[in-house]
Amino acid sequence: MDAERSYVSSMLTKWGSKRRRTAVVVLLGVGALLAPTGPVAAADPDAASQDVYVSPAGSDRAPGTARRPVRTLDKARDLVRQRAPHLTRDLTVHLAPGVFRLAQPLRLDARDSGGNGHRVIWQGSGDTELNGGLRVTGWRAVPGRPGLFAAPAPAGLDNTRQLYVDGVREQRARGPLPVTVKATATGYTASADTLAHWRNPKDVEFVYTAGEALWNIQRDGLGQWTEPRCPLAAAEGTTITMAQPCWDNSTKRVLFPDIPGRSVNMVGPADLTNGRHPTYAENAFELLDTPGEWYLDRAAHVVYYLPKPGQDLRRADVEVPVLEKLVDAQGIHDVAFRGLRFSYATWLTPSSPEGFSEIQAGYTITGADGWAVQGLCQFVPGGTCPYASWTREPANVSVSHGRRVEFSDSVFAHLGGAGLDLIDGTKESQVRGDVFTDISGNGVQVGGVDKPVTDTDADVVRDVVVTDNHLYGLPREFHGGVPIVNGYTVRNTISHNQIDHVGYSAISLGWGGWPDKIKKPATPNLSHDNAVSDNLIFDYMLMLDDGGGIYTQGITGTSLENGEKVTGNVVHDQWGLGKAVYTDNGNTYETVRGNVLYRTAYFNVGTVHVDYRDDLGNNDPTLVEDNYWEQGDRDKTDKGAITRGNKLLAHPSDAPAAIVANAGLEPAYRGLLSRRVGGGAPAEAPSRVGTFAADGKLYATWNPTFAFNNAPVTAYVVTASGNGRTLTATISAVDFAKRAYAEISGLTNGTPYTVTVAARNAYGTSEPSLPAAPVTPGPTPGALPGAPTSARALPSATAASIRWNPPAATGDTPVLAYTITVSDGRTITVEGRDALVTQPTIKGMTRVVDNLKPATAYTFTVAAVTATGTGPSATFTATTPTA
Repeated sequence: MDAERSYVSSMLTKWGSKRRRTAVVVLLGVGALLAPTGPVAAADPDAASQDVYVSPAGSDRAPGTARRPVRTLDKARDLVRQRAPHLTRDLTVHLAPGVFRLAQPLRLDARDSGGNGHRVIWQGSGDTELNGGLRVTGWRAVPGRPGLFAAPAPAGLDNTRQLYVDGVREQRARGPLPVTVKATATGYTASADTLAHWRNPKDVEFVYTAGEALWNIQRDGLGQWTEPRCPLAAAEGTTITMAQPCWDNSTKRVLFPDIPGRSVNMVGPADLTNGRHPTYAENAFELLDTPGEWYLDRAAHVVYYLPKPGQDLRRADVEVPVLEKLVDAQGIHDVAFRGLRFSYATWLTPSSPEGFSEIQAGYTITGADGWAVQGLCQFVPGGTCPYASWTREPANVSVSHGRRVEFSDSVFAHLGGAGLDLIDGTKESQVRGDVFTDISGNGVQVGGVDKPVTDTDADVVRDVVVTDNHLYGLPREFHGGVPIVNGYTVRNTISHNQIDHVGYSAISLGWGGWPDKIKKPATPNLSHDNAVSDNLIFDYMLMLDDGGGIYTQGITGTSLENGEKVTGNVVHDQWGLGKAVYTDNGNTYETVRGNVLYRTAYFNVGTVHVDYRDDLGNNDPTLVEDNYWEQGDRDKTDKGAITRGNKLLAHPSDAPAAIVANAGLEPAYRGLLSRRVGGGAPAEAPSRVGTFAADGKLYATWNPTFAFNNAPVTAYVVTASGNGRTLTATISAVDFAKRAYAEISGLTNGTPYTVTVAARNAYGTSEPSLPAAPVTPGPTPGALPGAPTSARALPSATAASIRWNPPAATGDTPVLAYTITVSDGRTITVEGRDALVTQPTIKGMTRVVDNLKPATAYTFTVAAVTATGTGPSATFTATTPTA
């Protein structure tokens, strides 16, 4: 040992600073140059004696020194346990570059903590991967199935829900149901016995995608924000029996006997009949028909894959996740994880009879009688408490009852549950400078909602900082997931993150506010002094609806002084129907101040819930002030809800430069935006394709691809097929973002056409979407839409927020756009996703008209445009105030 120290010391002394850094990498086998305990600690004799070195090429018989590293994380942990009680400085576990394949989770407890004012630091190189998967090798062509390959399932693989080829998540085999089905008490009656003849019917999973109904897109699932999944229990003849308890938890609700049509859980519809229609089927050998799809035949222990063009399975790295946890830490303190890649873990509960009966944000109803009692508390006999404490999805990396725990400079990707849990009493911890992407469900979960207790309780999560992280391209499987979810917590800060290209809401806080719907107070909880500040959020809600950029529900404090603060955020380009800042049911004592909010569908801020009033007559007190938005609401005080000092934003460029520049990643962390995870053609097809037909043509809309593999989508390829004829149109991503639909002409009247859509980037084209329901072109009677309703203008000195509701009657076809005319001679065309998605449920539209003159009277008109033509206008006037 002494000779080893002398050798390293002499080399570091002999060489200059640049060579010293190189020597550390060469001699120690690590790339931990960003760590505070890097080269200096290695040169210090005391530090070298207590540090632990780990390499995939090491040996667990070695002492764990720089020249003789151990091989496994478990052995490194055991060495830490020996040394932790005697720390005189930070102890660093140096993890060499490479893949550490975990046979079991790295389990840590209080024995693995720092002490005496020092930390234990698990320091990777940035290319250090903690891998919970197995490689699949031995691929062979399947006789009689051109293009299909098979390989023996590796030893240790019983089940998985994901497969990756060269770091890219591939699609588990899926497709439309080959039969029509009618719901029964236990499942379905099918129009034919097709599924009964499939290879492994019990492997099949029905998926129920929600979102708003639009054109011929059905709204399946338990609410616009959900995507439940249930496996089959059996398929015998034409009888399909669904797995229990998933089926009951997804189709049954307890109703209030004295409140017609209101379920006791108060989330989503009381009548779930419409939600029983499966959007598509997944995980069947018979559905393997598209390059990029795979299937694990558990009975035969064989993996099947249909390669994409250019993929060579003889050389490809094919990974299947096996572990459900990579790190499971309980009761640790003063521990840091840096420079690591947490990869290839799964979550198998949705494949069990429990399924995935989602109710919101990845929380599910579970248990044999979950629908009847779980979280229903005081509202039903035997209800479990607290109210709305449903089951949180687990994370693949988890810390409970931790203190002063840090995750930094790391990547959470290729994960099958949530990414990271900081839960159950974790305090004074931070998640900083990390990347979260390609995760099946939620990204970061902070705290829970199962213990609404006082802030002296040991289980309280408090003083957690989630800052300067890049979260994007998720959720990939459980599409109601949210990048950052914060439950009942105290003094947490979510700040300076960039969240973009996500399927649903970006940040979600709080819980338990739904009793507001029946004029009851929200569930009391311990939350106070939480802050959501200076985040940059854009291109969100790209798949589901009824969410927000920043969503909060329930009580946030005991007053406006210590309630939640939402400040300095920039939120823009929302696709689905919802709000930029969404203060949902029971939201109380939230302050929304100094944010920049634009291009949202429906509302910039959804503010006041007036169902419940306390004994003083107040609504749920909320303060919305000094924001820059397109909403244009006047200053007012409405029984505790205050709106004041907000500025009408005519153009994004008019927003204060200081707020815009400060939002998102701070300068030292902006390099995260160029950190690549995966690569190639878009990894996920567009979703929820809808169509309608007119004379000789059809129109198609869809939800954009949000997992685009580090190369933005440049175009969409729309394919219409009918009567043996196929027509293809390409629409640029820019044009689609503006119009939200494509038009395909030259079709034959009387012929049914189905449409699929694929996304294209610089590297290639994604697999095609699931097909839209068929539509048949033909002449229309010529009925125009009605006039918009509730049209009005809310002017500032030089601009006006124009507000209207869609017409109740659309005529022959759905609304495609609107025209606004101004009495100064201008005509403005209003296109976009909100023009389409607000129509079915008559939600409000907003646009800002600029270049107005102060103290001037104006007349405006708004008219709806369909494929048939432009309908009658709604006319209204407004006078701009003096400057």
